[in-house]
Amino acid sequence: METKNVVSVAEMARMLGLSRSRFYQLVGTTFPVPLYDVASRRPFYDENLQQICIDVRRRNCGIDGKPVFFYCRGANAPLPKRKPKPAKSSQYVDLIDGLQALGLATTAERVAEAMRVLYPKGAGATSESEVLRSVFLHIKRQNTADNVR
Repeated sequence: METKNVVSVAEMARMLGLSRSRFYQLVGTTFPVPLYDVASRRPFYDENLQQICIDVRRRNCGIDGKPVFFYCRGANAPLPKRKPKPAKSSQYVDLIDGLQALGLATTAERVAEAMRVLYPKGAGATSESEVLRSVFLHIKRQNTADNVR
């Protein structure tokens, strides 16, 4: 591993493959305390301290002589997979999103049925807000399990 004349604490942590917070936890016991610039009071590691830190990481033995284990995911480890959002294949995607924004969880089938009942010839020149309002009220008035006394 290549060293520089001086590096910041954050850069030293990156060189070792550790987070900055984990590196700070280990400073003083596992890793040496950084030097401080008199003018700016910023901590830094010179070449000698960088080499000590690299040796500690390589040997898994701190400057206090105690063994230390480092967690490393590895460069080739797979990242956790995210579940893809289900594709909305309905022609009423915007309408369903609007209903969900109003707090009404519904399905594409219920929206399609409401549109057939309310607008048998199509919504045509009706504004989107009026369609949203009427579909919302229609679905809320239905005798569903959560709406029946």
